[in-house]
This record gives sequence, C-alpha cells and structure tokens, in this order.
Amino acid sequence: MPLDKLVLIIVCVIAAAGVTVWLGTLFVATNQLPIAGVALIPAALVVYVVWRVVADRITNTEDDHYDHIEK
Repeated sequence: MPLDKLVLIIVCVIAAAGVTVWLGTLFVATNQLPIAGVALIPAALVVYVVWRVVADRITNTEDDHYDHIEK
C-alpha cells in the first residue's frame, strides 16, 4: 500500500472518529444511553480500518508480481 494512501486513510479515520465522538456525545446526552453503547463506536472504526487494509492487500495487483514467476 502506498504511503500516501495509508496516510489518507488514517486522516479520514481520525476525522471520522472526531465527528463520531461528537455526534455520539450529543446522542448520549439526549437519550442517556448506557456507556456500553458508546464503546461500540471506536470498535467499529477499528474494524473498518482493519477491513480496508486487508481488502487492499487482497485486491492489490502490485503485491502479486512475484506470484507469476516460475521457481
């Protein structure tokens, strides 16, 4: 994965996390949900980032360059 793509994903995730925490705080303040519901938000973000990295590794054709070389 190119470094600029990785940095872009990290910046997007950090921005999304900030917006999510802000919206989650507003939602919890208005509905008084238990704190366990709020803990799922960062977990979902981590799952998304891991999914994006794995998906990029699987579909990246540049990583498969040496797969077609006879041994």
